[in-house]
Amino acid sequence: MKKVLFLIPSLGHGGAERVLVNLVNHMDYSKFDITVQTMFDVGIYQDKLNEKVKYKGGLKWYFPGNTFVYKLFSPKMLYKFYIKEKYDIVISYLEGTSARVVAGCPDGSKLVSWIHIEQINDKYVTKVFRNMAEANLCYDKYDKIVCVSDTVKQDFEKIFDVSKEPIVLYNTVEADVIKKKSIEPIDDIEYSKDEINVCSVAKLMYSKGYDRLIPVCKRLIDDGFPIHLYLIGKGEEKDNLKKQAADLGILDKVTFAGFKSNPYKYVKNADLYVCSSRREGFSTAVTEALIIGTPVVSTNCSGAYELLGKNNEYGIVTENEENALCEGIKEMLSNEKGIAYYKQKAIERGKKFDAEQTVKAVEDMLWRL
Repeated sequence: MKKVLFLIPSLGHGGAERVLVNLVNHMDYSKFDITVQTMFDVGIYQDKLNEKVKYKGGLKWYFPGNTFVYKLFSPKMLYKFYIKEKYDIVISYLEGTSARVVAGCPDGSKLVSWIHIEQINDKYVTKVFRNMAEANLCYDKYDKIVCVSDTVKQDFEKIFDVSKEPIVLYNTVEADVIKKKSIEPIDDIEYSKDEINVCSVAKLMYSKGYDRLIPVCKRLIDDGFPIHLYLIGKGEEKDNLKKQAADLGILDKVTFAGFKSNPYKYVKNADLYVCSSRREGFSTAVTEALIIGTPVVSTNCSGAYELLGKNNEYGIVTENEENALCEGIKEMLSNEKGIAYYKQKAIERGKKFDAEQTVKAVEDMLWRL
């Protein structure tokens, strides 16, 4: 049996956090003794961990500016502060701070780094690392670097100078659970049969592009499409987004539904799912929409073509800007294939991301280390 530690900043309401819980809950406990540890003991997903998975919390509070503070300490000092036991394998399950911490592990453990998003440039990387030289040195300590999509892998290879070639392993989603939860009744929102109900699930933050999606909905409404947008999630941009919708005169057409422990039933009952992100890794929310058969339009962020096809076989991928997103949604709503066609194609594509296959791929990788 291999003793494995997954380190992640928190188990907050994010896609990577949810995917981690999905993964460890489905692993073979006869082969792996699993511990999930957070740097900050906060987040909604702690209670979702299987009882066979050990949990260790870090600091009891989350403080702004922590990445700057952590840069004052070496990776070795941070590792010693957080990790008290010996493990066969230590995994940083998110790029950035946790990757810097795990890189400080003394010799003896195998190290794995999971990369979930495109990191774009040196400026982004050095928000966490002291400089690019330190970043390259840290990532070079890892025995395996895992990217969640081909696009994320290409981005990593472009930015970092490390000796090992990253591999791609897709995220784990609980398809059976998602399908079951998607048919639960909705009792707090009523979708109108006279409107085109458009849904999106994510933190309300700049990278998710909702400041572009709201004006897109205004343009579509002006063009005669009876759009109603439902944003499922919470975040720091909520007030700004509400003001934007009000200034555009469509606040009554944008519902800020807040965080939902079961977002699947809202996505299932929507006519269309839209991912307007400026940046993603491999969108868990889009994957889930496909599994439950909701048509998808997505900007060309990381993983979009892998999910929806290079030629729009399973959904529509647009250029990553406002005008293109507007035209993509309009195409989905106007095309003779349209919603009904892509609903069937979504179900077909969703079968690719079965939990059994994705978990086995991870287990095989860890076992060979």
